Amino acid sequence: MVAGLFPQAEAPAVLGMLERSVVFLTPANIEEILRTTRWLRTAWSLANLYLVSVGAERLSDEAPEIVGLSQETTCYVSPSYFDEQDPFADFVVHEAAHVFHNCKRGTIGLPQTRRREWLLDVDFGHRETFAYACEAYSRIAALATTAKGRRESLARHADGPLPGDPSVDVDEYFDILDEAAQARNGWKRILRRCAPPESSNAAMDRWRLPPAAGL
Repeated sequence: MVAGLFPQAEAPAVLGMLERSVVFLTPANIEEILRTTRWLRTAWSLANLYLVSVGAERLSDEAPEIVGLSQETTCYVSPSYFDEQDPFADFVVHEAAHVFHNCKRGTIGLPQTRRREWLLDVDFGHRETFAYACEAYSRIAALATTAKGRRESLARHADGPLPGDPSVDVDEYFDILDEAAQARNGWKRILRRCAPPESSNAAMDRWRLPPAAGL
């Protein structure tokens, strides 16, 4: 995903940021994380996330059963992530996609201007669509190396669980993935389709890189 969305010269900085951003909750770090988390609501959610991952009862029946939670540019992930059965699901890729539009270039030492402030410029109304499309495409690209194979994988995805977020137009979502599956660099097609109207062409043409599978 990083190789497909960023120039080669910027990839090390982006990967380094992701290494720091993704935090797996374990018995060794959960106490410190809960004690140092800024927001009480986030700490409560992380506590419930961790309890579910170890087979314990949640603090409240109202707590959602999730495998991860993002706060600003940090993505907390439950060990239950590795038990996911949906072949087209990848929470880490989904949240990494969100980090890209939440993190400023200057934060990780990349040149930043008024016109290029964020790592990726994603339209506000398409941020969930972008994250879900990146998530599914990462799996589609990992399962097949040809356009035909990627479209066959996409057809299998259409028969399984679909994005449940109300902000995601499912028809548009599959149209984006179909275009990405046929492209040389599907990541760029996803970004172009989810970029603000005035920057969509620039997002597509800024870099021309070969496709890459996975995170």
